[in-house]
Amino acid sequence: MNEYTLPIVFGIAIGTLSRLFMLRTDYRQYPTYLHGKIIHVALGFIAAGLGTVAGPAIMEEEFTAITFLTLAASQFREVRNMERNTLTELDSYELVSRGKTYIEGIAIAFESRNYLVIFTSLVSTLAYLIFNIWAGLIAAIIAVIISHKLMSGGKLGDIVEIEYMEPRFEGAGLYVDNIYIMNIGLPERQKEVIRYGMGFILKPKNMNARSTIANLGQRQAVLHDLSTALGVYRDSGTPALVPLAKRDLDDGRVGVFVLPQERDIERAITVIGDVPTLENAIRMPSEKKSNEGSGAQ
Repeated sequence: MNEYTLPIVFGIAIGTLSRLFMLRTDYRQYPTYLHGKIIHVALGFIAAGLGTVAGPAIMEEEFTAITFLTLAASQFREVRNMERNTLTELDSYELVSRGKTYIEGIAIAFESRNYLVIFTSLVSTLAYLIFNIWAGLIAAIIAVIISHKLMSGGKLGDIVEIEYMEPRFEGAGLYVDNIYIMNIGLPERQKEVIRYGMGFILKPKNMNARSTIANLGQRQAVLHDLSTALGVYRDSGTPALVPLAKRDLDDGRVGVFVLPQERDIERAITVIGDVPTLENAIRMPSEKKSNEGSGAQ
């Protein structure tokens, strides 16, 4: 045992605990029990070790040793590719798919959380080495708070107003409010839609939200999360029962049509509000106007 043993053990423990803190399983069932969690905790342990040993390397002025962090970054990018490929393969077997935009968001989140673990372990170990264990604990708490802030993305409920609307037919056309969803001509299918169907209107709060919910990937994420949380009344080979989200071209509202197995309006509104705002779907046309204004000045 040398002077670095205890700080290294401390940094690895803090980093691994922070990864456990960031590991969430909810109605989206990801990561799943139990093997999915083991993979992510193991990767978090490796990331914690990489962040921790960087501290002693800095103290010994072995700055070239820091370059191995670039190797770690490339390895975690491979993890991101693995997540993306696995989820893409599995998506074809879902009754309501996640969509590529949602999958890319999940892959980015898992990669970035490993970097947050490296950051937490690095600052905790450095504070321990420079000051003492109490300083290390304070640095760890601050790093975990920062990590929690950075990992928390926006939710759809922050940018839209959600209203329940009973689906209805005009002839063979299915509507949610005044938004046309699709054509269903078979009387038997129409009865099923009236019996099980639910409709929701997503009203954007501003121009940025209007552009964001127009993204097809964001709309598919809403349909997937709703179907996961409430179940879905459909099977393969029944295109008339596919959940859809269509946009009103005049005002940017989005009509959502789903056929859940559990018709719970309040829960459905909560689930829609909790759908993450996907990073790849976010658009901010209002920022363009401000940039143009500042450039003119």
